[in-house]
Amino acid sequence: MDIVTLARFQFAMTTVFHFFFVPFSIGTALVVSIMETLYVVKKDEMYKKMAKFWGNIFLLSFAVGVVTGIIQEFQFGMNWSDYSRFVGDIFGAPLAVEALLAFFMESTFLGLWMFTWTRVKPKVHVIFIWLVTLGSLLSALWILIANAFMQHPTGYALRNGRAEMTDFFALIKNPQTWYEFSHVIAAAITMGGIIVAGLTAFQLLKKKNLAPAMKDFYHKSVRIGLSVALVGSLGVLLAGDLQMKDLVHTQPMKLAATEGAYEKTNAWTVVGWADELDKKEVFGVKIPYMLGILAFNNPKKEIQGMNELNEQFKKDFKKQVDAYKKETGKELNFYPPVNTLFWSFRVMAGFGVLMLLVSIVGLILTRKKKPVLFEKRWLLWIMALTTFAPFLANTAGWLITELGRYPWTVYGVFTIMDSVSPNVSVTSLLISNTVYFLLFAGLAGVMITLVIKELKKGPDLDGNKAKLSAKVAVDPFEGGASHE
Repeated sequence: MDIVTLARFQFAMTTVFHFFFVPFSIGTALVVSIMETLYVVKKDEMYKKMAKFWGNIFLLSFAVGVVTGIIQEFQFGMNWSDYSRFVGDIFGAPLAVEALLAFFMESTFLGLWMFTWTRVKPKVHVIFIWLVTLGSLLSALWILIANAFMQHPTGYALRNGRAEMTDFFALIKNPQTWYEFSHVIAAAITMGGIIVAGLTAFQLLKKKNLAPAMKDFYHKSVRIGLSVALVGSLGVLLAGDLQMKDLVHTQPMKLAATEGAYEKTNAWTVVGWADELDKKEVFGVKIPYMLGILAFNNPKKEIQGMNELNEQFKKDFKKQVDAYKKETGKELNFYPPVNTLFWSFRVMAGFGVLMLLVSIVGLILTRKKKPVLFEKRWLLWIMALTTFAPFLANTAGWLITELGRYPWTVYGVFTIMDSVSPNVSVTSLLISNTVYFLLFAGLAGVMITLVIKELKKGPDLDGNKAKLSAKVAVDPFEGGASHE
């Protein structure tokens, strides 16, 4: 393997693993906020127990997300120093705001939320978890502002071989920022709801003859989780549609690759396979005019094919093409990994539709009058297994976002080949890849173990934990010495 491939693999591995937990924590924070709000409004202790129980799951995802996020930041200095040098003037501002404002706000109020259950009034305490949720949203926004610049650079000027910021507010107003933010946050909301509903389904499958209070706890958890997932799924559909329509103008090669379209077409390919070497489609099952409707709301319009776009880009980016040929002796092509993008899009969309259907059908089948879902194990199994759907959908979505930009790190401005650190070696990358893989596997194992342990403990519906802590707090010598 070459240095560029190993560096890309390491960053992909780090990013994918980190992004398992970012939407996890954002989504579950929102669900916990809703549960505690219901407690404040309805004065029902059941919702307080829910907020505490699911809050523990949220805390685990938050902790692992922080650790993996720190590891991800190391990547810029380790393997992508030339990229960091080129774009540091622009990346520095949003990432600094994220760390000093959003993350500081999120972690501060998380601490207050954790340790003040008995010290402040419920109406004050619930504000803390909503501020944690707001902080996580702001944190995501600033990071996506930086990522959006890579997709659609704006507010900069090239000076002395570097991209220098000329307009900070242009970064914030970048349309790509808001397409990405709406899509990512809607997906995070969906994930939070699905995780709560799915993990509850696993609990219901394992535990039979539940006490009425426990049964009520889990049934209400499912309803809240599915309601949140339904809102998020509808948001994902809307945000994804808007983002796809934007790709027609900003990244047409990415759009063409996700559809496996080497030539102009308005037909949507349901399933297919491409010969990436000969640049042609091997086979495809198509629906005529559907792609025109999806991309333009016009069945007669066609998207550009990859072959046409590749020739166009060779002319538009002649400077980069000539530099690449001079350095490598090879022709620079702009084809991304077509089959990966084609199937990633279908995995993302397919699981997105699945989560929407599970949310709708699940809410219908858990009504008080006829809670069929809780009585049929096969329905519970479907909902339980859906727990893994958001992880797969989110990962596929980020593969599309990042791989579809090939061969650029900053679209149309700076290439992947120019971004890699000049002082790394194949040996150092193999070692660090191995270390990171083992570290991530270990973190994943710890996370899964702790979540399972928390689920096994279950919610503290009768206050045993509080009674136990009160008992331990008693001074063992307060009764004085024995006179026996």
